[in-house]
Amino acid sequence: MSRNLRIVLVHPPQEREASQRAAALHAGLTEAGYELVASLPADFHLPERVARLQPDMIIVDAESDARDVLEHIVVATRDERRPIVMFTEDDNQSSMEAALEAGVSAYIVAGLQPERIKPVLNVALARFRKEQKLLDELEDTKLKLAERKVVDRAKGLLMTRHGMTEDQAYQRLRTMAMNKNLKLAEIAQRILDVEDLLG
Repeated sequence: MSRNLRIVLVHPPQEREASQRAAALHAGLTEAGYELVASLPADFHLPERVARLQPDMIIVDAESDARDVLEHIVVATRDERRPIVMFTEDDNQSSMEAALEAGVSAYIVAGLQPERIKPVLNVALARFRKEQKLLDELEDTKLKLAERKVVDRAKGLLMTRHGMTEDQAYQRLRTMAMNKNLKLAEIAQRILDVEDLLG
């Protein structure tokens, strides 16, 4: 997996890209076999550049002022989440908490030795995937709950309007869904929409 991981390196606009830290990062990434697709300043253009490049991971090299860089990273990854690793000298607890809250997978203070980069990225990637799986499961659970509420409302409506039992209402919904080749929640929503229209 690490061989084809495409990485974008982001640095504060005021920090020179050719800094000693950046050189160590470049060396570590190359040594580990990662593909560095771009090195970008954290500025107003970052979101569109990240969207165009479609990297697998973002590495932030922020010696200090990590918070300034975070704003741009949050905007750049808002629509499509990616693992983010931040290398910084900023050991301030509130900066670290803000970074993790913003979606940073790994916040590494004073740890920019080239040989450490690969294990750090592997851990960040694993953590990101686990977190993403949990978020997907949560989203799926929310969707199922919302669909169930819609089905329950439609059943209630059929029971009231046609004097059906709950089981009869459910069977009617199922039959209608099968006949129209729709999901149960979709047919239930249609019934509720018609009811709203007719008042």
